[in-house]
Amino acid sequence: MEDKRNIQIIEWEHLDKKKFYVFGVAMTMMIRVSVYPFTLIRTRLQVQKGRSLYHGTFDAFIKILRADGVTGLYRGFLVNTFTLISGQCYVTTYELTRKFVADYSQSNTVKSLVAGGSASLVAQSITVPIDVVSQHLMMQRKGEKMGRFQVRGNPEGQGVVAFGQTKDIIRQILRADGLRGFYRGYVASLLTYIPNSAVWWPFYHFYAEQLSSLCPKECPHIVFQAVSGPLAAATASILTNPMDVIRTRVQVEGKNSIILTFRQLMAEEGPWGLMKGLSARIISATPSTIVIVVGYESLKKLSLRPELVDSRHW
Repeated sequence: MEDKRNIQIIEWEHLDKKKFYVFGVAMTMMIRVSVYPFTLIRTRLQVQKGRSLYHGTFDAFIKILRADGVTGLYRGFLVNTFTLISGQCYVTTYELTRKFVADYSQSNTVKSLVAGGSASLVAQSITVPIDVVSQHLMMQRKGEKMGRFQVRGNPEGQGVVAFGQTKDIIRQILRADGLRGFYRGYVASLLTYIPNSAVWWPFYHFYAEQLSSLCPKECPHIVFQAVSGPLAAATASILTNPMDVIRTRVQVEGKNSIILTFRQLMAEEGPWGLMKGLSARIISATPSTIVIVVGYESLKKLSLRPELVDSRHW
């Protein structure tokens, strides 16, 4: 008799693709709405010099809320929603690559590692231009500017709203850097997110398997999957945060060299500068990863082909 503690991974060929994509877009949008404020805070913490503006995640949250209200926590969000496209490309690439690698290796770690890295490569090629624009929008604040570009204001002193700001930032990037400006930090993004994704998936399955061996047989799989996600995210965040800090500075400050950016950061702030924004990253990753994992695993279960539903223990 099959041990109910064994986690059965739902692979690409088990899915009803139409359900998978419809439910997937809705789930991704809900997740982005919930975690975006912490993404904005993390970006500002990584770009600021020392502690010139904010003294930490909570301090940044309070100051942004007081200065700009709730909308201040969602600067650049409309532009960022275009990453829904890259999100769907990510999951498709991940699942298809797992299927491809399965022809050469049955190791779940190998499949997860290769598929996670490949999915990130495809997604980042789409995401970086969107990230560049949205990050500059995140830097818009009252008073001293944080980034290279400042959105023009109207006679009342308020910045133009919604896509007016976006067009203004796009024009400034084109004027300053040309089309290449939209892929500033592309290599740094690949060096950040490919390892992050490649590490996250194997650790996620590893933690899930370890917890499943410790939990009672009656414990629903979704419980220890929900715990495994944040553990994997924290592990991946710690390992890749130094490159994430450098990536953010390259993109926002307009720097051309990863090595020179690293040297400048080390000279100005020392090794601890490489850990800037880590707490915000983990704080945002914990609830978001729980939602992502529960949502993604539920999405796959909802999208399971009808004839396979009864063969799975949840």
